[in-house]
Amino acid sequence: MSKDIALTHIHKALGAKIVPFAGYNMPVSYEGVNIEHETVRKAVGVFDVSHMGEILVMGPNALNLIQKVTSNDASKIVDNQAQYSCFPNDDGGIVDDLIVYRFNQEKWLLVVNASNIEKDWNWINSKNTMNAELKNLSEDYSLLAIQGPKAVEAMQSLTSVNLSEIKFYHFKVGDFAGIEHTIISATGYTGSGGFEIYCKNSEVEQIWNKVLEAGKDFGIKPIGLAARDTLRLEMGYCLYGNDINDTTSPIEAGLGWITKFTKEFTNWEALKKQKEEGTSRRLIAFELNERGIPRHDYQIVDENGNSIGIVTSGTMSPSLGVGIGMGYVNSEFKKVGTQINIQIRKKAVPATVVKLPFYKG
Repeated sequence: MSKDIALTHIHKALGAKIVPFAGYNMPVSYEGVNIEHETVRKAVGVFDVSHMGEILVMGPNALNLIQKVTSNDASKIVDNQAQYSCFPNDDGGIVDDLIVYRFNQEKWLLVVNASNIEKDWNWINSKNTMNAELKNLSEDYSLLAIQGPKAVEAMQSLTSVNLSEIKFYHFKVGDFAGIEHTIISATGYTGSGGFEIYCKNSEVEQIWNKVLEAGKDFGIKPIGLAARDTLRLEMGYCLYGNDINDTTSPIEAGLGWITKFTKEFTNWEALKKQKEEGTSRRLIAFELNERGIPRHDYQIVDENGNSIGIVTSGTMSPSLGVGIGMGYVNSEFKKVGTQINIQIRKKAVPATVVKLPFYKG
């Protein structure tokens, strides 16, 4: 049985198509993916992503635990800064990807994927030999993502915090829409600017209503998870369960930039070896040269029809009007400009390996 989020009743009233996603009943679309996608690229939209998980790590050993379980170097960020990272597992794969928020040396927040909340909680606890204090806040907190080029202008009237001063991957704790102590964070997943608001479940309805009211003159619309997926794919952001999972290493996934060997962390030696010696497969981005829509699990083949990999994410890009995707291929095919083919039903559709992001803004 999927659980409702705090605003499920509001999404239903707005006519959203609700689907079970990662154990929660989530709004997947309201008016349609292309309209919603364009709203975020050109104006401002609000997503309810309250299914995401929040784990608080506190105490004098908080940083030690985070350094042990995450691949990135959390000692490099300062108060009110966030960092993208992942939890490597013991076998070369990824338990989850996450965002690490630093409030101060002894208070950190880990924001994890909804489908992995329990898995991540158990994983962190199993590695907590240094007795850091852990709290799972996932069931008590809601998260709204207000995204798009007009987000700052549309929302400034709701807060005394200067929104234009919050740099990418930084955050402030302040008042928003009449609620004190919200987290206002510029860690968006769309590539079109904006920010996220973390608040308690009991506060989210007031914030949602005021956000829609304040954004009215700027063309704000509620946006579902379907457009969130096309927006993140145009930026080439990995989605856990598609592009990364328990069997993909951060090096294979092109996440070497969040894998720092300036410290020791779970399975770091094996990953360091991969970084030095290379991997047999690599996550690439591609654009179709002809019409077609690549989908998850389609085969990637060479000119002779031999399988060389598999599509992990794919869609018809609403911004570019071409089929785009990501997938793992044998490493000899990873170079930008390489010609590959995507097996779409009985046809091998030609495609080109490209540099990310697909959408340049």
